[in-house]
Amino acid sequence: MVKINENFKDLKENYLFSTVAKKVSEFQEKNPNKKVIKLGIGDVTRPIPNSCIKAMKRALDEMSNSKTFRGYGPEQGYEFLRKAIVDNEYKNLGIDIDEIFISDGAKCDCGNIVDLFDKDNKIAITDPVYPVYLDTNVMAGRAGEYINNKYSKVIYIPLTEENNFIPDMSKEIPDIIYLCFPNNPTGTVLTKEQLKLWVDYAKENNSIIMFDAAYCEFITQKDIPKSIYEIEGAKEVAIEFKSYSKTAGFTGIRCAYTVVPKTLFAWDKNKEKIQLNKLWNRRQCTKFNGVSYITQRGAEAIYTKEGKNEIKENINYYMNNARIILKGLKEKNIVAYGGINSPYVWLKTPNNISSWDFFDKLLLEANVVGTPGEGFGPSGEGYFRLTAFGSKENTIEAMDRIKSMKI
Repeated sequence: MVKINENFKDLKENYLFSTVAKKVSEFQEKNPNKKVIKLGIGDVTRPIPNSCIKAMKRALDEMSNSKTFRGYGPEQGYEFLRKAIVDNEYKNLGIDIDEIFISDGAKCDCGNIVDLFDKDNKIAITDPVYPVYLDTNVMAGRAGEYINNKYSKVIYIPLTEENNFIPDMSKEIPDIIYLCFPNNPTGTVLTKEQLKLWVDYAKENNSIIMFDAAYCEFITQKDIPKSIYEIEGAKEVAIEFKSYSKTAGFTGIRCAYTVVPKTLFAWDKNKEKIQLNKLWNRRQCTKFNGVSYITQRGAEAIYTKEGKNEIKENINYYMNNARIILKGLKEKNIVAYGGINSPYVWLKTPNNISSWDFFDKLLLEANVVGTPGEGFGPSGEGYFRLTAFGSKENTIEAMDRIKSMKI
């Protein structure tokens, strides 16, 4: 008799974005003539930069010639892309090429990284939070029982307007700390001084920080770090995840990377220090065959002069949408956060309506889709996320519809 992984039974019944998609699909079936504008799931709408397209076409031509054809590539990623990352993303930050691992998405890496750690490690997550951090630890048997909207073995660190969306240090010491800044879903950020407090906290308590910096290129204000390695000592306590999905439109192409410094260690049962870089490399060589050569050539083109200009244009386009959303919400007297250093706008639901009720109201009355805050965790109740990844025209129309609603 085959037995299942019992931990899957501890997952909440539905994945947030699947539930949103199902509700939208049901609405569209009943209302086929209504135009639904989706500002919910953070998928992009701008096409892949032309420099990346040209690079991938050249790579595709190479694959058609036996002299330039490439088969299996290195599981860690091709050296040309890893070098471009070091030279452009981590210049003067002391990151080496063999600390960079190319992957098919930050979501995948955030989930796969838990393979390295014992199930008895205590995790801490900010709340609300990107569901993948929590759900993958549930699957690994690290979360405990689901009681009163929380898992019993997980440390929840609230992000609310009461603490200005700045996570407080946990009195209960975690082994693994998940931080995402610019934050998904709230769109808020930490200054270098605020992030340094977490690095120092991790060093003091022998903890490891999982730092998701997928939205770092959207930062507009000074003193907001784009990498945790801008903070002294972070190489001793942090793994960093970055992605090309939102900056270069690679959501359908799939390419990202994870940084695992060689100065980062954990301990085995005999209290011997083990280098996590070696463990991650071994894990990737066993379970991952690498990202395609064509895709990595496309990612490399992001770091050309032309590519950088195109990326900047895309980001400016989305951040202009964020300004349109913030302006519209302000005119409607709806309190909102984010949207300055992030493509996400986090609003307070008006009149204390629940986040899922607000989702239904927005869909039914304005035919606009967002994401209920409760789906990101208990502290997300009473909030709602809108994304700036739609077209400018649809963003303007969506805000006009919302402004015309009776709230």
